[in-house]
Amino acid sequence: MPPSEKPPVVVLTGPTASGKTRAALRIAARFDVEVVSADSMQVYRHLDIGTAKPGLTERAFVPHHMIDVVAPDVAYNAGRYLREARAAAAGVHARGRVVLLVGGTGLYVRAFLDGLLDASGADSELRARLEAEHAAASAKGDAEALHRRLAALDPAAAQAIHPKDLRRLVRALELVEKGGALPSALRGAHGFSDRPYRVLHLALDPGVSELDRRTDARCVEMIERGLLREVRGLLERHPPTLRPFGAIGYRHVIPVAEGSDTLVNALEAMQRDTRRFARRQRTWIRGVHDAVWIHSDDEDALVERIEAFLVGRARADQLGGEV
Repeated sequence: MPPSEKPPVVVLTGPTASGKTRAALRIAARFDVEVVSADSMQVYRHLDIGTAKPGLTERAFVPHHMIDVVAPDVAYNAGRYLREARAAAAGVHARGRVVLLVGGTGLYVRAFLDGLLDASGADSELRARLEAEHAAASAKGDAEALHRRLAALDPAAAQAIHPKDLRRLVRALELVEKGGALPSALRGAHGFSDRPYRVLHLALDPGVSELDRRTDARCVEMIERGLLREVRGLLERHPPTLRPFGAIGYRHVIPVAEGSDTLVNALEAMQRDTRRFARRQRTWIRGVHDAVWIHSDDEDALVERIEAFLVGRARADQLGGEV
């Protein structure tokens, strides 16, 4: 399909605490959009405060999709997200509106825009074995053993994966051990060329020092809003070992709820890890070739970019797809 005939998607990404939710509401006040979330934690019901999930007021102001999709004990992955998010987007476009893809989960953003590798399905037993090997190696002080193994098998894939990104490391080794295919070769063959949309990719950035200040303030706000109460309620219904509870915030507060740590210690660790996570997100987004970086407080720049993008679509329609 020629680019001018593809349905439009405006991506609004950026590191955590960069102001995506507030900016999305500003955009919704100016343009006929619906939000499709690209946040891997906001798909879980009842994980609200710790995921900075948009509240009921925000969701009443503009329709939101891909929020509160499954219970915390239901497995969820990028493949399912791809199918369900694109189905939601099709509905938005059918209503004559523009998709505003909002979130900081890079894998979900990329899956939605470009598709995923056509690789074999997950092997739960193999994955469990690799995760157990990682845990055993970490207990011995060698947390990068799996990364070294991947580097020996597929240096290109290892270079693209952070040594502490256990989920991607395990998936890459799973591909090698199960099918013999090198992840880097699969990526090269796929090319992430499943691109059904015309895209404007906007990335918010308040600057490093301001981002640190915002992440620290957000952690305090989450505690004040009742994150500990939320965690206690979750633990009444679910075991603390569920995968979503390993996310920042939840994994810090669970020991407090269980009586083995203090809220002061949890907040300090939560702030530290959130700052590090936000900086990693910022680094990842810097590698997105078509991302347009905009200061988080520059509402005029956001509006101008989106207006130009949507006017370009209108001109294409008027001129039979040629601009």
